[in-house]
Amino acid sequence: MYTILKSEKKEVTIGIDKPFVIIGEKINPTGIKKLGQALVDGNMDYVKQLALRQVAWGADVLDVNVGHPQIDEVAIIPLVVEAIKSVVDVPLCIDSNDPKILEAGLNAATGKPLVNSVNGEDKQLSAVLPIVKARGAAVIGLTIGEEGIPKTAEERLAVAGRIIERAAKMGIPVEDIIIDPLVMTVGHDSNAALITLKTIELIIKEYGVNINLGASNVSFGLPDRHAVNSAFLSLAMQMGATCSITDPIKLGSTIRATDLLLSKDANSIRYLKYFRATEKLREQEAAAKA
Repeated sequence: MYTILKSEKKEVTIGIDKPFVIIGEKINPTGIKKLGQALVDGNMDYVKQLALRQVAWGADVLDVNVGHPQIDEVAIIPLVVEAIKSVVDVPLCIDSNDPKILEAGLNAATGKPLVNSVNGEDKQLSAVLPIVKARGAAVIGLTIGEEGIPKTAEERLAVAGRIIERAAKMGIPVEDIIIDPLVMTVGHDSNAALITLKTIELIIKEYGVNINLGASNVSFGLPDRHAVNSAFLSLAMQMGATCSITDPIKLGSTIRATDLLLSKDANSIRYLKYFRATEKLREQEAAAKA
């Protein structure tokens, strides 16, 4: 099953037999004070810089989140989308839990964007799915139910089924639904990663839909988070995860290497191209700092 996203001229296909799709996470002011201040100031230069850098390092799609308490997010998100479109041509993932912000971002995006996200709560399904349908977008469905995050893989599967069923009733094709099985920190619960991996297995077996991850959550509170994130992402890819909202600079090489090992890179061509390109980028960025 393929989920197809589009920008003005570029098409990205997400699928179990396709290379893993990287959704760049950096256009999000949460944890990036410089971006937050740039949005407050209405300065789009830093937004453009983040977009260019992520695509250069291998992002196939860019997540766009403008959540900040000091700005009018409905007014700002179209400006951010336009700024991104002026420097890169990749599909966009409009990221908000507010339907008005989603709609404003989707209206500014070209092609076929992705919505991040809806969950299994009735209120959210009723608010977000009509917007997704009207725009002809794809959507990420978080396996969060009315009572919060389910503790078991079976319960998360049930929430995924609820999202898929409601979307079908709205006329949203099943291939346009990407399920996020949720990644919790193993520092709090040593079974957390296994539950996510089991959820991936169950959802693919039952519905065959594409799977998205927020992989970095798994390492929260632990030392050497990069090692934990890399290991988990490789395991999840083997289980059938097909895309992730993540940092392409930190995890791009892990993703390319895992694709290679999973026989999704004939003759190592993508891996070698990525290595050569990022080697030059490292040299350029080091020279710029010197």
